Amino acid sequence: MMLSDESRVLAGILLLSLVTVETGGLYLLRIVRGGERVTAFQEKFARAGHAHAGVLLLLALICQLLADSTTQTGFFDWLSRAGVAVAALLMPGGFFFSSIGAGREKPNRLIAMVFAGGALLAASLISLGVGLLTA
Repeated sequence: MMLSDESRVLAGILLLSLVTVETGGLYLLRIVRGGERVTAFQEKFARAGHAHAGVLLLLALICQLLADSTTQTGFFDWLSRAGVAVAALLMPGGFFFSSIGAGREKPNRLIAMVFAGGALLAASLISLGVGLLTA
């Protein structure tokens, strides 16, 4: 099975993006070893952001293969193919950006990125699931 050009390009970008998750893992390792001064809240959000980034990028890679098996076009093709990848930016970004700041104990307004990413993730998976069932 050959990948479509769209899937091949996005898969390449996603694989390269996983290097940033690896770099984030080094930062998380510094946190848990006591090398970074963060609050318990910030450590939890760093863990959540790192985990979501890795899992969602892998899911986005899988979605490339599945999207090629649908007959979707236009907006729904984009949603099925790229929505999870965009959610992989929004959700971890929300965890990280909402916890930035010395001594922070609760999230700032950028926590909205987590909820926006979750909504996009759900819409993307529904679109892809329907696309597969109707192909």
